[in-house]
Amino acid sequence: MGRSRRPDVNNKQCESPSPPACRDLDSKRSDPPPRYIPGRLRIMAQPMGTTMRHKLADNLKRFRDRIHGACARSGRRVEDVKVVAVTKTVEADVIRAAIETGLTDLGESRVQDLIKRASMVHEHLSRRRKIEPADTPPEPRWHMAGHLQRNKVRLLLPWVHTVHSLDSLRLAEEIGAEATRIGKTVPALVQVNVASEKSKHGIAVGATSHFAENISNMPGLSVVGLMTMAPLEADPESTRPHFSRLREVLEDMRTEGQLGPDFQQLSMGMSHDFEVAVEEGATMIRVGTALFDGVV
Repeated sequence: MGRSRRPDVNNKQCESPSPPACRDLDSKRSDPPPRYIPGRLRIMAQPMGTTMRHKLADNLKRFRDRIHGACARSGRRVEDVKVVAVTKTVEADVIRAAIETGLTDLGESRVQDLIKRASMVHEHLSRRRKIEPADTPPEPRWHMAGHLQRNKVRLLLPWVHTVHSLDSLRLAEEIGAEATRIGKTVPALVQVNVASEKSKHGIAVGATSHFAENISNMPGLSVVGLMTMAPLEADPESTRPHFSRLREVLEDMRTEGQLGPDFQQLSMGMSHDFEVAVEEGATMIRVGTALFDGVV
C-alpha cells in the first residue's frame, strides 16, 4: 500500500485544522471551503452599497428636476435655491454618499444628532484627505433646523454653520455671547410662526420686524433671514398662503432698511411642499424624505 497523501502545508486552503477542509482539495465540489464564507459575504455586501448610491442618485435627479420645474414656473434661477439635506433618518454610509453626490449643506433637528454626525463626517473626511486629498469632497455646512434650547448652545456652536430656529431674545443673546467667546459669527434666521400654531415655536408675524431689529447688532450673530414651518397639509397647495406671507414680511423688512444686505434668506419648504415654497421665493429648502426615500 502506498503512503497516504498528506496535505500541502503551504496551501492556505489547508490552514484549517479541520480534516474535511483539506479533503475537499481532492473533491470536485464547486463550493468554497467554510473559511471563505466571510469573504463571500463581504462580496455580496458590495452591490448593496452600489444599489444605495444608485437609488440616492436617482432620487437626487428627480428632486432636482422638480426644483427646475418650480423655478421655471416662477421665473427664478435654480442657483438661488439652496438644498439643506436633513439627515435625521439615515445612517452614516448614506450621509457619506450624499456628500459624494455634491450635497454640501446638511441639516439636523436635534443638537445631539448634529454633533454626533458632524463629528463623524469630519473625522471621515480628515482621514480621507490624508490619503487622497485631490478627491476628497469639502466639509459640509451643518444647519440646525429644530428648536434650540439655550443650554445646548455651547455644545452646538463649534459644529454648526447656520441656525434656522432663532425664536427668543434670550436665545439670541446666548448664541451671540458664545459665538463671540469662540471667535465666530453665526448666521441665523428668525423662526416665524406664520400659521399661529400652538404646537410650534416661532415669533408672531406682527412681532417679527421689531424682534429682528433688536438683535440685528448683536456681536457674534448675523441675522440673515426668516424661517417658517407650514402646517402639514394633504394638499401642498394649501401651504402657499403661509409661504407667501413670510415672503411679504421679509420684503417689507428689507424695504424698511432695518437690517443689512445679508438679510435676504427665506428658509421654508420641506419634502411634501418644497415646490410651492420655491415658487413663493424660498432660498433654502429643508428636505429629507424627497432625497432619501428608499435609500434607508
